[in-house]
Order: sequence, then structure tokens, then C-alpha cells
Amino acid sequence: MKCPYCGNENTKVIDSRPTEEGAIRRRRQCESCAKRFTTYEKIEMMPIIVIKKDDNREPYDREKIVAGIVRSCHKRPVSLAQINQMVDEIETQIFNSGEKEIPTTKIGMIVMDKLKKLDEVAYVRFASVYREFKDVNTFLEEINKILK
Repeated sequence: MKCPYCGNENTKVIDSRPTEEGAIRRRRQCESCAKRFTTYEKIEMMPIIVIKKDDNREPYDREKIVAGIVRSCHKRPVSLAQINQMVDEIETQIFNSGEKEIPTTKIGMIVMDKLKKLDEVAYVRFASVYREFKDVNTFLEEINKILK
């Protein structure tokens, strides 16, 4: 890091701590002029585009995943903390895939996989909307898969 006072490129980190905004605050000291200054580092997330079923593209929106999971967990013994943790895990999986564009089908499969482990009723609810169940037999087939 270049010193803002003398321009020397040799500085040392004296103190480092996270901020409430998710950045890292670093207190630095120049090895040449001995003046101190503060820098902030923030991880730059790669923007992800979601490819919808109709081939439209839109920016990734965490709140859409949260809303879908909350609807499927309505009146189920699933806390908001559990939902947020699940969405964090889903986002980690999406961002770690390295893909700049991801289809909603892939996101839906990840969500269903996580919901199946958390609450089977919420899983069937989510799957019924996501897979567009047409009749009761489709529900029964999905329930039978869980029971096996």
C-alpha cells in the first residue's frame, strides 16, 4: 500500500479488524515517514446473472430465494435464522461455482436439496411450485420418493 503522505510503497499493518459493513479496516504505518493512516478492504463480489425459464436474464437477487423459502416454510417449525443460514449456504454454492450466468433450474435444485434436509413438508411445497405439479398424482409421486 502506498503512503498517502510521502508516496513510499513500504507500509506495515499495525491493526486489522472487521467492520459492520463487512469490510476490513486496517491501520497502517509508513516505514519511511512513520505517519499512520487507515485503509478499508472490501471483497468485490462478481455480479451473477440469472437465466430464467423463458431465457430472460436478470441480476441475481437474494431476496427472491428468501421469499420462496419463507413461503414454503409457512407455519412450519423453521426459524428465520435457519432460513438465512440456508440461503447463505446456497449463495456460497452459487458464487463458488465460478459461473457468471446461472439458470434458475440449477438454483431451484440447490434450494430443493437444502429444503429436503431441513423440512420435508417445506420441500414438497417448494417442489410443487418449482416443478409445476399438475395434479395430486405428482404430489404422491414426490411424497413416495421421500418415504423410500
